[in-house]
Amino acid sequence: MPKYSSDSDDQSTPPARLFGRQKPLHDILGGGKVADILLWRDTKISAAILLAFTAIWFLFEVVEYHFVTLLCHTIIIMMLTLFIWSNGAGLIKWSPPDIHEIRLPESTLRTIFTKINWFWSRFYNVARGKDLTLFFVAISSLWVLSVIGTYFSTLNLLYIGFLCIETLPALYERYETEVDYLASKGNRDMKKLYKKLDSNVLNKIPRGPVKERKFK
Repeated sequence: MPKYSSDSDDQSTPPARLFGRQKPLHDILGGGKVADILLWRDTKISAAILLAFTAIWFLFEVVEYHFVTLLCHTIIIMMLTLFIWSNGAGLIKWSPPDIHEIRLPESTLRTIFTKINWFWSRFYNVARGKDLTLFFVAISSLWVLSVIGTYFSTLNLLYIGFLCIETLPALYERYETEVDYLASKGNRDMKKLYKKLDSNVLNKIPRGPVKERKFK
């Protein structure tokens, strides 16, 4: 574990974890297969998903493939592959694919619908303004995202977001000590800067006497 030198009085206290989290990152991400993929615990699946999304981005953004055309060509290739595989299985001694082995498990579907229900419930609570801080943060974030969206195409923005989701959690878990230290140090520096600004600038601004209002 690397050691850092600091000129503050907080050398003896360990740096606070990013966003004040208490649980391990794997548990925060759900602790299941999705967390393993995002943290690159299953390298083959994570790399395959990254390559697949990169190929899709390349086809749409660089080659300028159209979605309907790509969808039709993909289905045609799948149908031809299954046709040749099923009818030529006896010649090449390969067993034809079983449709029952390709079905998604019910647990996966339940997990997806649970996440969707959680998202809508969370969105409803935030939109109602139960937590005003979170409400204004959400509004501000969406506005900033809308401004950024004017400079990027939708596909590029989605791909950048996917790259961040696919890589940042794994990088943070790998360099957790360094990131937590830098974030904690930056937070302390910002508080010191605000105190200096408040004492040297804001408190020296002349303020007129506050007149009491008379109510009839």
